[in-house]
Amino acid sequence: MDHAASPKSLAAARSTIPCSDPATGESLGEVPAMDRAEVQARLERARVAQAAWAKTSFAQRRRVVRRILQHLLDHTDELCRLISRDSGKTLENATVEMWPICEMLRWNLAHAEQALKPQKASSGVLMHKAARIEYHPLGVIAAICPWNFPLQNVLAPAIPALMAGNAAMIKVSEWTSWSAPRIQQIFDEALRAEGHSTDLVQLITGYAETGAALVGAGVDKVIFTGSMANGKRVLQTAAETLTPVILELGGKDPMIVCDDADIHQALHNALIGTLTSAGQLCMAAERIYVFDAVYDEFVAAVARIVGGLRQGPPLGGGTVNVGAMTMPGQVDIVERLVADAVHRGARILAGGKRGPGGQYFEPTVLVDVDHEMKIMREETFGPVIAIMRVRSEEEAIRLANDSAYGLSSSVFSRDRARAERIARQIVAGSTVINDFAMHYMAHELPFGGVRGSGFGRLNGPEGLRGLSNVKAVITDRLPIHAAVEMYPVRPGTYEQGKAILHILYSTSLAGRARGLVDMGKALWKRATAGK
Repeated sequence: MDHAASPKSLAAARSTIPCSDPATGESLGEVPAMDRAEVQARLERARVAQAAWAKTSFAQRRRVVRRILQHLLDHTDELCRLISRDSGKTLENATVEMWPICEMLRWNLAHAEQALKPQKASSGVLMHKAARIEYHPLGVIAAICPWNFPLQNVLAPAIPALMAGNAAMIKVSEWTSWSAPRIQQIFDEALRAEGHSTDLVQLITGYAETGAALVGAGVDKVIFTGSMANGKRVLQTAAETLTPVILELGGKDPMIVCDDADIHQALHNALIGTLTSAGQLCMAAERIYVFDAVYDEFVAAVARIVGGLRQGPPLGGGTVNVGAMTMPGQVDIVERLVADAVHRGARILAGGKRGPGGQYFEPTVLVDVDHEMKIMREETFGPVIAIMRVRSEEEAIRLANDSAYGLSSSVFSRDRARAERIARQIVAGSTVINDFAMHYMAHELPFGGVRGSGFGRLNGPEGLRGLSNVKAVITDRLPIHAAVEMYPVRPGTYEQGKAILHILYSTSLAGRARGLVDMGKALWKRATAGK
């Protein structure tokens, strides 16, 4: 998930972005590369639109979101082909992109209001007061998106931003900007039909400079999805305006296959976790640890299936299992990592090289890997299945945690207690047992990582509240209006305060009794002062 430097981004003076189909190289046209002045003007319009939107009811917000969901369902074929042409992925993988989008929309329609309603809270020792937590709109949310999921990466931040009463400005990758005008149309039609300004959601196109301009424009929060290196740059820019940031910085996710796992189940989840979108997903199972007792069986099955897969243009006719890679530079990265692994002793059982006729890297099975190899430490983001033999739970857990990242993980075992025990010890933002990445379909759950995978959470109640001003409110429970008189200081005030501390917080009866005695002395001191 990287906005890596490219010939496009280096040509910052250009006013347009040339777009092409990564599977065929065919030109798709151009979109504008917006400059700093354009970004600032759009932010000002977004603020005007958000001021009105913040006053809407949840019923009004749901009507807009419901129209967006219906639009996706009415235009599924068109949108899947749009995704495929812009990113190079297969139509089947495009539907994989549609599933979590639709589930995210359904969840927000059903649960966002409940998640954002004022929550009662304890007022502690202030028995005459009532406490609550309120969730107010922040203002304008900016999102900087990568290129691997052109539609999902836009809707995933935009919908919760809208439900929380915010406007959204979404900077899409220069590598998948061709689809931006069509995706903008989805929001425009829904907002216009319900009588709201189309400035409420704006897709921003441009190079790295455009993204930097958006981060530093004075928005109210930034959501960045991309590489660790670029995440650091976003933080530096956001720090200049003290703009809060959510970072999702990719991963190097482990998959552990125990010796009692259902091998057929684990095998096919490994294929999904490494080959979907040509491996270009942040939750990809980039490190697969297989127990010694089932290693040979697992490896043989993987190699047999991968060796028979067909790769090519997804819309060119015929069955295609794995599509193209979206960014040319990513093919170079995968090639470099595989070459380094082979140089250090890894063996290729299938694939292992560039594919002809486009931005392709063959689906690859790599064995005899270890943690001295870059491919087990750096994010691959390509269709490579790297399998390592392990001999115990302890070794598998140690290796799983031997990473700068900590996004997702998975464990396969028929023994539920064993799987749970292993899962608890993996350092990651999520662990899925006997499945791959299904936590992203359960939108009640937060999504995000630890370590180099970033911080902050998306999805679910935490995600919605993370796009809100979480406001604490104390109000009257009882009509007690006696003032707490601190000034001028009177005799016995210090002794009285100390006595109250012991009465309320002492962990023993003797301590509380002493506090009561001290309170009596303090009150006597106050009563006799000046006599």
